[in-house]
Amino acid sequence: MKQVASNNSEKKDVPAKDVNTYLAAVPHDMQIILENLRKTIKDAAPMAEESISYRIPTYKYHGPLVHFVARKNYCSFIVVNKSILETLKSELEDYDISGTTIHFTPDKPLPSTLVQKIVKARIEENEQNNQKKRLKEISKKRS
Repeated sequence: MKQVASNNSEKKDVPAKDVNTYLAAVPHDMQIILENLRKTIKDAAPMAEESISYRIPTYKYHGPLVHFVARKNYCSFIVVNKSILETLKSELEDYDISGTTIHFTPDKPLPSTLVQKIVKARIEENEQNNQKKRLKEISKKRS
């Protein structure tokens, strides 16, 4: 992220207002793999809303879909639901996993096909959850 000097001459992070600004502030090697990740997410979920949430790029479709973030020595792809990582365990064995997050580096980026599987699985989960929520609301109105 970009740094700006404050009145007391300390540096502070300036949160990005959009994903383009976020990506412009990360190191070039990470920028390239995150741009590819972004494209893959957008191709798999063209209906998803892209925004900055919690100071990181976020994609929403009937709720949070996925997020990504650049750190000093690695990048992370946050998939929101741990069960997807369990389902794709064999395809993820070369990556560090923590909670709902896959860590990767410019030397070992996530394959586009794997990202597509994850995003499509998240779309399906969110659509199912949204449908359940709507049915629940309808049944409440009828009672």
